[in-house]
Amino acid sequence: MANVSKRLNSLSESQTIAMNQKSNAMKAQGIDIINLSVGEPDFPTPDHIKQAAKDAIDANFSFYSPITGYLDLRKAICKKFKDENNLDFTPEQIIVSVGAKHNIANVLLSVIDPGDEVIVPAPFWVSYIEQVKLAEGVNVIIDAGIDQRFKITPAQLEAAITPKTRAIILCSPSNPTGSIYTRDELAGLVKILEKHPEITIISDEIYEHINFVGVHTSIAEFHSVKDRVAVINGVSKGYAMTGWRIGYMGGPLWLAKACDKLQGQMTSGASSIAQKAAVVALTGDQKCTKDMNLAFRRRRDYVLSRIATMKGVRCDSPDGAFYVFPDMSAFYGKTSEGKKINGSSDMSLFLLEKGQIATVPGEAFGAENYIRISFATSDENLVKAMDRMEAALKSLQ
Repeated sequence: MANVSKRLNSLSESQTIAMNQKSNAMKAQGIDIINLSVGEPDFPTPDHIKQAAKDAIDANFSFYSPITGYLDLRKAICKKFKDENNLDFTPEQIIVSVGAKHNIANVLLSVIDPGDEVIVPAPFWVSYIEQVKLAEGVNVIIDAGIDQRFKITPAQLEAAITPKTRAIILCSPSNPTGSIYTRDELAGLVKILEKHPEITIISDEIYEHINFVGVHTSIAEFHSVKDRVAVINGVSKGYAMTGWRIGYMGGPLWLAKACDKLQGQMTSGASSIAQKAAVVALTGDQKCTKDMNLAFRRRRDYVLSRIATMKGVRCDSPDGAFYVFPDMSAFYGKTSEGKKINGSSDMSLFLLEKGQIATVPGEAFGAENYIRISFATSDENLVKAMDRMEAALKSLQ
C-alpha cells in the first residue's frame, strides 16, 4: 500500500476550514448555527465586476492566460500600487496567482532552502507556518499579545534573527487580530532589517481596504528594504471576490522571475475570466469597497460594544480586517454541564455546542488564550450571536 509523503504528513489541516465545515454539518442537521468562523466578506461581488466577467466570456477569453497574468491586469495592479501606496512597479515585477495564499507559497518556495528560518509573528494566519513547513523551512515564532496590540517590537525582531534567518512574514491589517502597523512602527522594524540584507520580507496586505483608521503603510515604501519586499495583495477581501481566486504580488524583478519560473511548473496562469473581472475591480468605481468598509466598521463597533459588557472577556479594538480576537483565558478551568474548558479549542467547541455560534480557536493562530470571531455577517446575525455568546459564558461556573 502506497503512503503519502513525509512532507504532507508534516502539515496540519486548516482549523478555520475545519470549523467552517463542522458548523455547516450541524446546519445540515437542522441546527441553527451562526457562523462567525468564516474569513470572507458576506457581500456579493459588485455588479459591474460581475458584468466584466460576462463580457469576457462573450469575448472568448477562454484560453490559457499568461503565467504571470494578462498585461492589462498587471498594468492595473501597477497603477493601484502607485496611486494607493506610492510604490513604483513595472508589469514585469507583478505576478498574478490563484489567490494571495498562492503568492505567499510562491515566494517561500522560491527563497527558502531546507533548514532556513522564517520569522512569523504570532498571532499568525494559519497557513503561514504550514507553508514554511512545505518549503522545509523552520518557523521562528515571535509572540505579540494583546498588551502590545498583537504587534512585534524591533527588540523582539532583533532577538529572533539568527544567521539562518532568510525571511519574515508580516500581515497588516492582520488576520486574525485586525491590528495595523503604523509607519513609525514599521520604521522601527526596518532599522533592524536594514542590518540583514539576506532576509526577504513578505508583506501580506490582503486586508488593506478594510481599514478603520484611514491610513495604510506598506513596508515596501521604505527604500532601504524595497528591493527585497514581496507585497502580497488581491481582490478577495476588498472587492468581495473570494471565489474568483485572484491574488497578486509586486516585488523585485529577481523574485518575480523566480515566482514566474515556479508558477509555470505548478499552476500556470490564473483564470482568464476572473482576471478580466479583476481589471474592472481595480480600475472601476471604488464606491463598493468604501461602502463595505463602512458596514464592517459599524459591525465592529457593535460587536465591541457587546463584548465590553461580558465579564471576563478582554478585547482589543481592531484597526482593520473583519475580526475581533478576544482573550478568553479568564474562563479556562471553568465548567458547564460537566464539561471543563481547558483551552481555546474547548472554548470554541463550547460556544458551538452551547451557544450555536462558530468561532475559531486561537490555538490555530499560535495564540492559545484567544478565539477569532468574524463579524463578516449580517447585523441581525451579530445581534443574535452576541446574545448567545453572552448567555453561554454566563453558564460557565
